[in-house]
Amino acid sequence: MPRLSDKSLLAIAAVVDVAIHARGAPVAAKALAARHSLPPRRLEPVLQALVHAGVLKGVRGPRGGYELARERRRISVAQIVRVVEGSEDEKDIILPVLVSEVVQPAVAAAESTFDAALDEVTLEDLCRSADTSGHGPEPERIDFTI
Repeated sequence: MPRLSDKSLLAIAAVVDVAIHARGAPVAAKALAARHSLPPRRLEPVLQALVHAGVLKGVRGPRGGYELARERRRISVAQIVRVVEGSEDEKDIILPVLVSEVVQPAVAAAESTFDAALDEVTLEDLCRSADTSGHGPEPERIDFTI
């Protein structure tokens, strides 16, 4: 069964978080890391890779942070996964013939099906799910006290 790496899951969660919380203002990396109980140093390389790939946009300055580079419906989960999985340096490992001729082709077919399914899941779908399950932004509380 194909399994997304922890790094991929973290990247997906970060993009969903930015989509949910970047309403009119960029999401600071520190705030994002705090919401996910992570050290900012662990999250920053993932965010930078997503900026370089055009999934997120980095905003500099004291009120800077990250926001979506495209509309939610134009970002698929598979795109996010490809960014972070493709950013790792592949090690040159010599594989046994059985692995390269039998195992890899079978796994590649399964991964292709999995990738196609991930292409169908958009950021909009995940944000809608987050909203209905109570993980969306807190409603603004208006204080009418004078």
